[in-house]
Parts: sequence; structure tokens; C-alpha cells
Amino acid sequence: MFSSLGDFQVTAFQLASVPISAQPLVEQTGLFAALTNSVFVALIVMSIIYFLVRAGTKSPTIIPGPVQNGVEFVFEFLYNQVEQVVGPKVAPRAFPLLCTIFVYILVANWFGLLPGVGTIGIGHEGTQMGFFGLSEEPKIPLLRPATADMNLTLAIAMCSMVVWFYITMREAGPVEFVKHIFAPKGGLTGVMKLVLIPIFLFVGVIEVVSIIFRPVTLSLRLFGNVFAGENLLHAMTTLGDTFGFGPTLSFISKIGFTLPFYFLEILVGVLQATVFALLCAVYIQLSTAHDEEH
Repeated sequence: MFSSLGDFQVTAFQLASVPISAQPLVEQTGLFAALTNSVFVALIVMSIIYFLVRAGTKSPTIIPGPVQNGVEFVFEFLYNQVEQVVGPKVAPRAFPLLCTIFVYILVANWFGLLPGVGTIGIGHEGTQMGFFGLSEEPKIPLLRPATADMNLTLAIAMCSMVVWFYITMREAGPVEFVKHIFAPKGGLTGVMKLVLIPIFLFVGVIEVVSIIFRPVTLSLRLFGNVFAGENLLHAMTTLGDTFGFGPTLSFISKIGFTLPFYFLEILVGVLQATVFALLCAVYIQLSTAHDEEH
């Protein structure tokens, strides 16, 4: 036990699984009611990124230091990748969105793997009868992985679609955007164009539906992978106790069973950040490219 907070106690504990919904840290109304454990971690991640970027760009020098060199390397590398996908014309507008998405999701995913995230919580002591016998009463995790909360992933997806729409309107305009979705492609003329108009209209309707569902697919993909990974890690840490290995073997099994999946989750964190940012880049490229560039 670390400290006591009135009727609550902050303790180190081991969760059998990660609850699907974020939990409030304080029982208050108004603004404080929105302070959940995932929002708390999201603010921490945002602060980490802000101070690192601020430290690397506040006083730039001709011979950069380690922090400035690292920040410049990340920016330059990501800008080159964005430019290859969306093109040099659209890259300056799309880079702030795509860079922010990639860096924030990556740091949030890796922060969720730090020791203490999900294993330090607030709650009453006690036991309850579980499926495998007596276990600790579930407590509220003080730190919950931010991207394991559907609210955050959906908010990122919605913001990305708003910026996508803004960039599309600035680069292509509403008329070109509608033509891009519904008009016949390939420079068709004459009778063939008239014949294919109904088909392209139907395809355009399907495209509109797919655009509407983009925030859902983006957010669910990120949330599902991170949430499943967190539950997998927690399940591996309790596997020894579940099968009654004894204190020594249980401790060894917590390391042996968890370590391979821990490194896998590090890779998944990079992969999910890349997929999210790459899909957003592809959406921008598809809506801003001209027909002759397809």
C-alpha cells in the first residue's frame, strides 16, 4: 500500500482484465466528472510530447544537441513519408495532421506498456469470490492506456476527417470533389459515357457511405488492437496463479509468459500508429489527386 486518500486507498494490484470503459478518478460532477483514468493518461502523453518538442525547437542551434537532433530527424523523416503519399503540393497542409496522429498514437501506445500503467489503482481493499476462487476486489486503475479507450480513438478519427474535409475543399473544391465521387472516370465520351453514368452514380453512393464509416473503422481498429493487447498481457501475468503453480513458479511464469507478448505489443504500437496515419494520408491523396494522376 502506498498511501491513503480518505475512504480510498492507492494500492499496487494485478488486474485480471482491463475494463472496456474508462473509469472516473474522482466522484464529482461537472468538469471533474470527465477526468477518467484514460483522459489522465492522454494528458500525460500530450505533456510529454509537448515538452520534448518544445525542448528541441525552443532554441535551435547550428550544431544541434541530442533533443533537437532527434526532433528534427523525426520531423524530416515523417515529412518525406507524407510527401511520398500525398504529393509535394498537398504535403505542407497534410503534414501537421499526419505527424501529430502518428507521434501521439505511438507515444500513447508505448506509454500504456510502462510498468504501473493498469497495475496501480484506487479502491477499497477486500476479496470476492471469482471463477477461480478468492481474488482481490477490482479497483479503479489510476493509469489506463489512452488508446484503449474508444472515446479517444473515435475523437482522433473524427478530427482527422474534419481536417481531411478541409484539405479536400481547399485543394480540389466542392465541384471537383463531387465530380471525383460521381462523375464517370477515364475521359469517357459519347454513348458509353451516358450508359455508364448510372453505374458511376451507384458507385458514388457507395463511396459516400464508406466515407461516413471511415471514423468508425479507424477508431475501432486502433481501439480493438490496443484493448486486446492489454487484456492479453494481463491474462499472461495471472496464468501461473490460475493454474496454481505456487509462489516461485508463478513469479517466473509472469515474466516468461508475458515477455514475448510484451515485445509483440511494442511492435503492434508502431504498426497501429503507422496504419492510422497511412490510411488518413491515403484518404487525403485520393480526394485531392486529379484524374490524370490516378
